[in-house]
Amino acid sequence: MGEGEECLSTHQPPMSVVKSIELVLPKDRIYLAGSSIKGQVILTLNSTLVDPIVKVELVGRGYVEWSEEAGASRDYSRNVICNNKADYVHKTKTFPVEETASRSVTQAGVQWHDLGSLQPPPRTFKLSSHLSLLSTWNYRLPSTFTSKFGHVFYFIQASCMGREHILAKKRMYLLVQGTSTFHKETPFQNPLFMEAEEKVSYNCCRQGTVCLQIQMEKNTFTPGEKVVFTTEINNQTSKCIKTVVFALYAHIQYEGFTPSAERRSRLDSSELLRQEANTPVTRFNTTKVVSTFNLPLLLSVSSSTQDGEIMHTRYELVTTVHLPWSLTSLKAKVPIIITSASVDSGICQLSEDGVLPVNPDHQN
Repeated sequence: MGEGEECLSTHQPPMSVVKSIELVLPKDRIYLAGSSIKGQVILTLNSTLVDPIVKVELVGRGYVEWSEEAGASRDYSRNVICNNKADYVHKTKTFPVEETASRSVTQAGVQWHDLGSLQPPPRTFKLSSHLSLLSTWNYRLPSTFTSKFGHVFYFIQASCMGREHILAKKRMYLLVQGTSTFHKETPFQNPLFMEAEEKVSYNCCRQGTVCLQIQMEKNTFTPGEKVVFTTEINNQTSKCIKTVVFALYAHIQYEGFTPSAERRSRLDSSELLRQEANTPVTRFNTTKVVSTFNLPLLLSVSSSTQDGEIMHTRYELVTTVHLPWSLTSLKAKVPIIITSASVDSGICQLSEDGVLPVNPDHQN
């Protein structure tokens, strides 16, 4: 059965059926871990069921899996599947559907509305409520992510039950931005200065030095923020440098277990953003290049080394100077920290201002 399709029980009388169930949530939003998911469930009944129940769930699951070769040094080899799973949050609320006149009745802190403009059958009931993203994981819910090894996803699911049979169900996926305590554990270098130097040989026995410097006002950012940095290239050779490449890399270490409960890990590096500058750096000269990266709105926050979860994430800004005439290249690497605001005790009271707008390109 596809998502959002109605599931009609064959065990109910013909008139006692659910016509439709709908979830209404704010569109194009990224939720900060620890905030509230506010929305409505609209239930349309063909006629009143016997003690119908509406159940609303907030679910977040993580899953990684990869295949690795074992026994390659012997005369045989076999594939071992390593995997790891976690339920990060699972909240459930159940509400009875009660008949009302053309008025609102507060039932267990939830507003139900009998729309007087609709004459039964059918009858429409509307629930306005919220579920919190707070969890026993100390607010450290990971961000939504997908990769070739695994994924973490969150969704809201509403269902209507009658006599223990599910009559209708609807699911909507959410984008969640994780929070981090990284800034409490690691001192940041703000402003930041990194330098790399290489002595190169060219034209048989001639030598020279290429120096690469990167300057930033800070190296700690939140998703969606602009990264601005200045690269200075000092070319103390008689050759011209033609190409400089700037790239942002994500290094993710996945944690898993074999079927025999042996712990495994796997590191995957991917290039998130890339720019190439064709500004020539002439011989015995110095050139400065100012570059800007706009970070995606949804990024996994950087992880500390103490995390024992499904994955650890770290980021690097890498500037590469290609020196084809010396058959080498010079790289300078800057650690980039992706973090987010601390989750305090009042975050569960956030209004719609507590969620971030999301570009349609980042939706699931």
